[in-house]
Amino acid sequence: MTRFILGRLVKSVFILLAILILNFFLIHAAPGDPAAVMAGEAGAADEKFLADLRAQFGLDQPLYVQLWIYLKGAVQLDLGFSFRQQMPVADLIWNRLPATLLLTGAAFVLSLVLGVIAGVAASARQGTWGDTVISTLALLFYATPLFWVALMAVVVFSVWLGWLPGFGFETIGAGYTGFARALDIGRHLILPATTLGLFFMAIYTRMTRASMLEVSRLDFVKTARAKGLRHGVIQRRHVLRNALLPVITLAGLQAGQVFGGAVLTETVFAWPGIGRLMFEAINQRDYNVILGVFFVSAAMVLLFNLITDVIYVFVDPRIRLTE
Repeated sequence: MTRFILGRLVKSVFILLAILILNFFLIHAAPGDPAAVMAGEAGAADEKFLADLRAQFGLDQPLYVQLWIYLKGAVQLDLGFSFRQQMPVADLIWNRLPATLLLTGAAFVLSLVLGVIAGVAASARQGTWGDTVISTLALLFYATPLFWVALMAVVVFSVWLGWLPGFGFETIGAGYTGFARALDIGRHLILPATTLGLFFMAIYTRMTRASMLEVSRLDFVKTARAKGLRHGVIQRRHVLRNALLPVITLAGLQAGQVFGGAVLTETVFAWPGIGRLMFEAINQRDYNVILGVFFVSAAMVLLFNLITDVIYVFVDPRIRLTE
């Protein structure tokens, strides 16, 4: 296990380096730069002012020099300085990261648990009205745009019913501490986490249902039935355990995509995470912040993939981790 993890970590470093280089060139290929945006906002877009700003930001240097400076800093976990926010990018991301991890973690756990439960329930009722209802709802959640679900959730549960807060991380000015503050944050978390989790829950529901039905037709399950094992024991120990393998694979891949969905969700719900930070940085052409968010997001995706491979061993001991 230790050898496998170390090997994967070495590979992840090279993958992360390739991602950083690709993102660097893609961002700089887009029209505009921080100097042009700031000069336009200041109403002073003359050539000398633009040149001074580009020199201040280091944008007047050749592209390969800018890339070398950025990579050298990234190796040292120095992600540069945000001239828009007037603070180091690493500090800026570190301040926003806990909110994003809370949102994406809650959405991921919610979608995975409810998706597996719904998929098991649908497979147990194959061909009945219960199976039809679960499958239809899963398809509906999968096909509905995330931003529309978010807006409708705010309108229904916050504006019309007044049950839950629609925006923000916590109640501003309330001065809550301890358990009261945690409860307040939890109330603010319900709508964005549920909205983000519904899309992925639909995927896990359909995957679990299909996998359960496929495994239940295999010979070893028929043998277990012939031995007289109870239906519940067969479903838990034989069918579900083997059916979870493709679900875990999908969950490991989808865990990284939750960060992508968080950009839209955080923007709609005014959640102060790195997704909203990146959205603001894109509008402001804040290169260092954008690259810093990409760096953290890519590292999280690689970490999730490694955790998925390790979990495989515990779900199915027959699997051996090899390089």
